[in-house]
Amino acid sequence: MQHPDSLNRVWTVPNMLSAARLILAIVLFGVIEQERYAAATVLFLIAASTDWVDGWWARRFHQVSRLGRIFDPLVDKVIVCGGFILLAARGGGSAILPWMAVVVVVRELVVTAVRAEMERTGHDFSAAFSGKLKMVLQCAAIALELVARAAPEWSFGGMGVRTLAVGAAWAAVASTVWSGVEYLVAARGMLTKAEPGDGDRG
Repeated sequence: MQHPDSLNRVWTVPNMLSAARLILAIVLFGVIEQERYAAATVLFLIAASTDWVDGWWARRFHQVSRLGRIFDPLVDKVIVCGGFILLAARGGGSAILPWMAVVVVVRELVVTAVRAEMERTGHDFSAAFSGKLKMVLQCAAIALELVARAAPEWSFGGMGVRTLAVGAAWAAVASTVWSGVEYLVAARGMLTKAEPGDGDRG
């Protein structure tokens, strides 16, 4: 069991990995703006991989912290929302359309607000399976769109990378809506209950 004091730690390996991922995201956005898509693909894959590493490290070495519970998903949202917005704005037959970027950003803003309220009332609002699947598909959509721009002639299993990018984008949007609805339904049930400790205070 994790000691309560450990939750207050700031300079943990997972938090430093999240900070590095935020820096990579800023560099990534600049590279996308310069239309250097091969470099952007590499940067995005590195940044996305650190998300898995910091989560594994936090669980394996008991380095979950209050800061990490806020900072890690925040950085994820910066990368995903920024990637969707910038790629949708590039035009040129992008698999990620502007309305898709709007759906993703709105979902992330709503869930962030709900999560903040849940944390305030002492409820656990950890990512569900749908949320994790959503993140995987969103990252796949961004990565495939970057590859399609860097090497449009590539194909995987007989399917062109552009076709794969379109499929991933639609799957990402569908999972984004699904996970958003699932979170809202779960949050509605918990928020209508009494807050922990209510009625026990003198």
